[in-house]
Amino acid sequence: MPRNLRHFLLKDLGKPHPFRAKTGRGGKPPSDVLDRSGHAQALLQAIDFLPPIATDGLPGVYLEVKGRPNEPLAKNSLGTSGIALLRSDAETSEAGTIERATVFATAKGVESLRKKIEQFETYDTPDREKDGQVVPGRPKNAKLVQSLAAITEAGLRALWRGPQDKFPADNGAIHWEIWLEPHEADAFITQAAAYQVQIGTDRLYFPEDVVVIGQATRDHIALAVRRLGAVRALESPATTADFFDAMDVQEQVAWVDDLFQRTTYNGGANGGYITLLDTGVSRAHPLLAPVLLAQDRHAADPAWGLDDIRGHGTQLAGLALFGDLTLNLQSTMPVTVSHRLESIKLLPDGGVNPHHLLGVVTRRAIDTVEQTVRRRTFTMAATTDEDTPHDGAPTSWSTEIDQLASGVSGAQPQARLILVSAGNSDNNKFSAAPYLGVCDHPDNELESPAQAWNAISVGAYTEKTMLPAGAALTIVAPFGDLSPSSRTASWSSTWPLKPDIVLEGGNWAADLIPPPMRHGWLSLLTTHHGYPQRSFSFTFDTSAATAIAAKQITELWSDYPLLWPETIRALYIASARWTPQMRSHLPAQPSKGSYARMFQRYGYGVPDLERAHRSASNALSLIVQDVIIPYGISDKTGGDVHKEMRLFTLPWPVEELRKLGNANVTLRVALSSFIAPNPAEASRGSRYRYASHNLRFKLNRAGENAQQFMARISKAAEPVGPQVDEDDLWVFGSDRRDVGSLHIDQLTCKASDLARRNLLAIHPVAGWWKSKALLKDGEPEVRFALIVEIDTQGIEADLYAEVQTAVTVLNAAQTIIIT
Repeated sequence: MPRNLRHFLLKDLGKPHPFRAKTGRGGKPPSDVLDRSGHAQALLQAIDFLPPIATDGLPGVYLEVKGRPNEPLAKNSLGTSGIALLRSDAETSEAGTIERATVFATAKGVESLRKKIEQFETYDTPDREKDGQVVPGRPKNAKLVQSLAAITEAGLRALWRGPQDKFPADNGAIHWEIWLEPHEADAFITQAAAYQVQIGTDRLYFPEDVVVIGQATRDHIALAVRRLGAVRALESPATTADFFDAMDVQEQVAWVDDLFQRTTYNGGANGGYITLLDTGVSRAHPLLAPVLLAQDRHAADPAWGLDDIRGHGTQLAGLALFGDLTLNLQSTMPVTVSHRLESIKLLPDGGVNPHHLLGVVTRRAIDTVEQTVRRRTFTMAATTDEDTPHDGAPTSWSTEIDQLASGVSGAQPQARLILVSAGNSDNNKFSAAPYLGVCDHPDNELESPAQAWNAISVGAYTEKTMLPAGAALTIVAPFGDLSPSSRTASWSSTWPLKPDIVLEGGNWAADLIPPPMRHGWLSLLTTHHGYPQRSFSFTFDTSAATAIAAKQITELWSDYPLLWPETIRALYIASARWTPQMRSHLPAQPSKGSYARMFQRYGYGVPDLERAHRSASNALSLIVQDVIIPYGISDKTGGDVHKEMRLFTLPWPVEELRKLGNANVTLRVALSSFIAPNPAEASRGSRYRYASHNLRFKLNRAGENAQQFMARISKAAEPVGPQVDEDDLWVFGSDRRDVGSLHIDQLTCKASDLARRNLLAIHPVAGWWKSKALLKDGEPEVRFALIVEIDTQGIEADLYAEVQTAVTVLNAAQTIIIT
């Protein structure tokens, strides 16, 4: 049989009996005794046909082991060192009931099994005495080996834990529920994209499994499973938000009670708060009440009631605490909520706020809650289309958001972290044509005040692409792409890149006749304001995405409470990356201009909290929090000048980078500062007249000393025309990097070259604070945050240890290492 079949079935050897050294007439074995040597040799031959684990670079091999008809399979004896029992079942045919098991065997495990079979063939256990009689020894490992009838390399179906008739019949791209070994889950998730398996961001954690959703063809998932290992089982995803929403009242209450019993609320009074500026939040829901005190509910207008009549604010509250409830309800693991809630009713129960009051209402709402000092993530999923089209230019509301974030407005003069939703599309504008064309159209531009420079603007993407079987519907957005509800930024490079990030916002379902509509299977699940009449509610769109972003960013801030709002913004957004589906819209060899549409749709992509936290041995992040005086008055001429620059000698892991030599490493830099806005009409066409100040970062070239570097930077202080990038290695380029108040770019180069590029400068360019009249009253100081990340792209290198040693000699208040 050809080796590449890698499949061997033992012949039916009949009913097994204990093997014993006994012969019949003529020295032949009696008919009721199995051929011990032949059986062992057949099993060993089956093992020989398995793939060579070491030479093929495999982590191990999945095996399907079958027993004999109507006889038990010694499954427990299989689970030895290097062999993990994954599942077992039985099949019934005319020959009888046959037990079978699926195991994963490492190279060590395969050799262990081989050794047991060889011992069975050649060794007997010692004779023993029982009841005065000598009982002959049996072949060693007889219980296991004699129960085996077949050994094969397992196919994908052997890992299928659902009904066999639901195993995918064709090879189209579908969803798979993938059960992973917890200690190997991260490695599988990281590498799956290389095998065209798209893994969603949702996770379920069980005592012995981590469960994720992946989308792939049958062939692609099979290759990923074979090459990566880690998979314990496969199943068809079945539970959606619609499953829980369709329950009756009593069932929903029971599910809520189960989740409540598993939840620990440990956000103390000094912990982080998510402050929702919305329609109010209901305290009746038991999942919300522990973290929303009665005195923490407010209204922008004292005449308004505090209850949530519309339901929108309570929906966001559930997401801000738990994320999509669908996941937590399915899980059996403990849940920890580490932050608390505040509610500000920003919108009246009936009608709308007068347009000219939107900025005032927002400021009044913030002033109301800030009578109590807390660390807050202000979250606002309220936008207006009355200013559309604004083409990215400031409006009165977006300008007030910029003022509040920078601390120049509001009763308390302090910087604030503010999240704003991007606004939602009108589904009636969609037809049978590709949906991204409508999303990209200027009429679908991001709604005010989400164009604010200092705010974190949140759009939506989706991984929800599963519809009920037999439904005569199709999904609008593919897995990992822009949610059709998300608005985009079609404006020129004068104004900031928006949205900043995208998170899950649900999908739409399309019928033969437009327009597409929302669907329960494609929605998120959250808390209902009408508890106990209803416990759960569907939610979706950029509002849902914004609430999830608030949850993530508050959890991050709770871990690093001493970081500034400017720093948390940079750290969180810099962790974002585009999904493989998003990147599929780029050409094979993208130029800097190719990224324009990517930023307009997706911002920097989907944030990754693990990346924001990490400082692993082969990937680390450095954080700098510092101040700069950007402008001053010249003593000689009496005119304005760029006064200060910050030059950092970065504590590079030089020796480790040199060891990597020509291997590529990636450097990612983020610079964040909150500007004070000036929305005067003369400023509307210039980034340099709207912002109080503008900062830029520059990196020295390989072999460029500090004196040469400083001379080059001085020429860039006054921007005239397009800027020339250093060695042209930056991926996004100055057109996309040098806008707004958050600047992120990355470059990939040889590790040996990066070892020589350890000088990074922060310098000012023009801003409206650069005014002789203004500077005569004082030289304003500006805070900024700098995030520098090195990633060796999976190549093992001990970057962290060397950097830790170098940082100890630096000013601890200036540089922080994330650990």
